[in-house]
Amino acid sequence: MNKSSPGEELGNNIEEEESNESAWLSTFADISLLLLAFFVLLYSMSSIEQKKFNNSFLSVRKALGTEEGGKRALKAKFSDDSGVHMKKAKLLKQLQENQKQVFSEFNFYSAQEGMEGLVGGRIQSGKVILRVPGDVLFGLGKVHLTEEGKKVIKKLKDFFVKHNDQTINIKGHTDNVPPKSGARFKDNWEISALRAINVLRFLKDLGIEPNRMTATGLADLDPLVPNINKENRAKNRRVEFILTKTIEDIK
Repeated sequence: MNKSSPGEELGNNIEEEESNESAWLSTFADISLLLLAFFVLLYSMSSIEQKKFNNSFLSVRKALGTEEGGKRALKAKFSDDSGVHMKKAKLLKQLQENQKQVFSEFNFYSAQEGMEGLVGGRIQSGKVILRVPGDVLFGLGKVHLTEEGKKVIKKLKDFFVKHNDQTINIKGHTDNVPPKSGARFKDNWEISALRAINVLRFLKDLGIEPNRMTATGLADLDPLVPNINKENRAKNRRVEFILTKTIEDIK
């Protein structure tokens, strides 16, 4: 049986240790290579996503009309939205308070001029609505203002002059009884429209600016009460003055 000498054993141990050292270096090199490949892959993927992001961002800017302004313009637009909404809400509240004041002033003016019980009024959604009975302004089935009607319109004109920031939509209303066969007017649409127009023309002759006024005929489409008897039909025959003011008009 052959026995190795001490020198041979020492040489074998040294070779084994060197073999073990080479093994872990090889593993480390493999891991390093894999990590390098992984980071290269991540980098390539991130480049593609960045391109997609840039394209999406450009589309958003185009849709919002901020392409020329760039990213800063887009950022400013988003940051300003809350301020714009707050400003509009403040202006809307101010507008409603303004219209309440106008309505209050009309009630005082109406009492001064002896129109209480004759000219009604209400405020609705920021609009001041003044209502005059049709039978005060016109004869039954007629479209031309009576003398009494002209007096009422003149008093309203003075109030409109004091509040020249208000636009005036004049609406004519009738009951549901159609004109008699062979009458001058074809239907209630024609009667209500001509009444509103004649009131507008009279106000224009009194000095109210034409661009402040519109005239609308609604026939019997918007009754105050059901057209079931003579009294109700008389209430539904009326002319309304819708006073409005826009946010843009607020100083």
